[in-house]
Amino acid sequence: MYFVETFLLSQTMDAIQIQNLSKSYDGKKTFVIRDFDLKINRGEIFGLLGPNGAGKTTLISMMCGLLSPTSGEILVNGLNFKSNRNEILKKIGVVPQEYALYPTLTAYENLEFFGSLYNLTGKELKSRIEWGLEKVNLSDYRNRPIKDFSGGMKRRINLLTGILHRPEVLFLDEPTVGVDLQSKEVIISILEELNSNGTTIIYTSHHLSEAQNFCTQLTIIDRGRILMQGTAEELINSVQNASNLEDVFLELTGNQIRNDA
Repeated sequence: MYFVETFLLSQTMDAIQIQNLSKSYDGKKTFVIRDFDLKINRGEIFGLLGPNGAGKTTLISMMCGLLSPTSGEILVNGLNFKSNRNEILKKIGVVPQEYALYPTLTAYENLEFFGSLYNLTGKELKSRIEWGLEKVNLSDYRNRPIKDFSGGMKRRINLLTGILHRPEVLFLDEPTVGVDLQSKEVIISILEELNSNGTTIIYTSHHLSEAQNFCTQLTIIDRGRILMQGTAEELINSVQNASNLEDVFLELTGNQIRNDA
């Protein structure tokens, strides 16, 4: 009975659980994130949306373990970074908005290096690189240096570096920014396949129509606080005269241009 209960618990555990989270960069005078609570179920494609300065990057950075909270707690698959940092890092993948690639190395060499960081070696590493290059239609470019790639090609390789180890939780920051429609379709297709195989995805983007179609759950935040959360349909139905997610976003966050980083 114990093993059955443990198995069921593991299946229903939140992928991310955030409790009373706060983050300040100036000695608790100004909080970017304050008293923040959030749960993300396993298997979700979770969209984290907000205008510039909303706190998205800070929040994602803390969920990835790149930043330490000023206070509060973050659990990733039931584990916290203080006690289980190395174990968590093995289970997550991170795909930043900026290209995290070595420009003078080839596509294959980049994937070889990043795969090795997750202890992939030998035939397994080679097999996953071959799988990835084929998925993103870059097998014929494996031996070309990244510096010669177009933006869309770099974006596809950038994605592969974060998913070769098949993470349980994947963090994506603007994964389709600046790419052509064909590259975007390939990227979204790969992400949907990963999700169907059990990977929880946490995604940020300013492409609201993409988020509306891609995400199973959405949260809109501003000034470090949650404004609204639910499915795209629930969010749209909750705002009078809204016909899409963009209408909801502007109603909640306003029309004023933000100059925040």
